[in-house]
Amino acid sequence: MAERKAATIGDVAREAGVSRQTVSNVVNSPSIVKESTRLKVQAAIEALGYSPNALARRLRTQRTSTIAVKLDPYSGGVSGVVLDRFVHALTESAAARGLRVLLYAARTLEEELRHLDELADAGEVDAIVLTGTSRGDRRAARLLERGVPFAAFGRPWGTDTAAHPWVDIDGAAGTRSATTHLLDRAGDRIAFLGWPEGSESGSDRERGWREAMGERTAPRLTAEDGVAEGQEAVKALLPNGIDGLVCVSDALAIGAHLAAVQAGRPELPIVGFDNTAAAEALGISSVEQLPERVAAGILEMLMGPEGNKVVAQEPKGLLVEPRLILR
Repeated sequence: MAERKAATIGDVAREAGVSRQTVSNVVNSPSIVKESTRLKVQAAIEALGYSPNALARRLRTQRTSTIAVKLDPYSGGVSGVVLDRFVHALTESAAARGLRVLLYAARTLEEELRHLDELADAGEVDAIVLTGTSRGDRRAARLLERGVPFAAFGRPWGTDTAAHPWVDIDGAAGTRSATTHLLDRAGDRIAFLGWPEGSESGSDRERGWREAMGERTAPRLTAEDGVAEGQEAVKALLPNGIDGLVCVSDALAIGAHLAAVQAGRPELPIVGFDNTAAAEALGISSVEQLPERVAAGILEMLMGPEGNKVVAQEPKGLLVEPRLILR
């Protein structure tokens, strides 16, 4: 017996005696369609055996069972692994709840704001997940204004109170743990290699180093993120007789390691941040961010402990403590 061909939107339109556009309107903007027409389209879907299907489910529940998240452009180098892991974990966890993840790309803030407006206007998603938050984040303000449910991977920098749910990595806890480990193992002069001013997460990680150092003194340097930049910065640092080094990223830690090897100090203890495959291959200790826990926390804030329906949004945050991986 031949397998029955799956019904299409055209089949639904013919069965209901309406246009394809009317079916589309019922799906995407049901409020603009007369109730009698909407019921006729739904009856056609049921008659054609269209269920289970995202279209039929949306007609019944007024939900899309879809959440959106931005896919960052490829940046090359060592960085970017954490967000890749986060998106993968979010997709897996969402699928376990019967949800889909819609990815969108944007290279600029203005482009992302346009995408957010389009998603809100079309009603294509139940909720949105923001990444890479910043002080006075315009994306969060736009979604709050539009009344779109959302949560953020990243805290609302610059304020003690949040207007939306968020989950973030406790960067200070990670570098504090790394610094304490080196103080116990190597000595009191544990230097720090961070990013230039302007990075909120970089400042958070530096704070952890300062808290662990207390009254002790050691050099604090900055460099743009990159292996070559880290190597160049640490060349000038090594003659100062440091006992160890905590870095704000694995890229800088790898550069620092190369500089130490060239200077005849391959044993210099260095700790990076992100626990990338490159750091593992070189035997460099690192702080692992655990983006899988962030993804699980965000879904719980949006959908509750086990559900797949957006719950009332509470403006609260969760800090996930990272894990120090020693090598």
